[in-house]
Amino acid sequence: MRLTDDRYAGERSQFELALRMIRHEARTRTIRECTGLSDDRIRKLFATYFLNGGKTHVRRRRGKSPRQVQYYVKNPAHQLQATTLVALYCASLLIRIDEDDNVHACWPRPGVEFGHRLCRAYETYLVLHADAKLNFEWAWNLLHCISWNDELYLASCGSCDARYVQDAYALDEAACPACITAAASGTLGAHESFVQET
Repeated sequence: MRLTDDRYAGERSQFELALRMIRHEARTRTIRECTGLSDDRIRKLFATYFLNGGKTHVRRRRGKSPRQVQYYVKNPAHQLQATTLVALYCASLLIRIDEDDNVHACWPRPGVEFGHRLCRAYETYLVLHADAKLNFEWAWNLLHCISWNDELYLASCGSCDARYVQDAYALDEAACPACITAAASGTLGAHESFVQET
């Protein structure tokens, strides 16, 4: 094996992740944080493989990533999907949930493997929710916000004991989105927990 093989393998992994994140319309800054590629190289990848490649359905989002936590809890559908994503982050070993339902980041900083795990979690979320409310940047922000245990936290449902994403500064009626939806539709029965302790 040549000494340069490892370097080329690392670069290839960076490019593969960048392309994967571009397909999810991640912002340049988000891609740069995970891949270490320069803004110029990311723009050239988009131009080469998407803009000039005829894949015009993939857009480049500009500006800062979304930061408002209220979006995740604006209604039961958003809250349920945010909770699904948190469960997938836990299953992907991006976060860990302790016995007190506090969330801890498993990675000190983003990197290529972190980015691939994030993409896998998000792609699974898209399979589970055909009417996805959260784009990739909202998913990126959710991962960071829930890890801080500040504005967002995991609350416990008083009916079925499921954990769900909740705004720390909003009134919590101790009802998970699944129970709220079931009550509104007249469906009875307990619901499975979306977030299990690890």
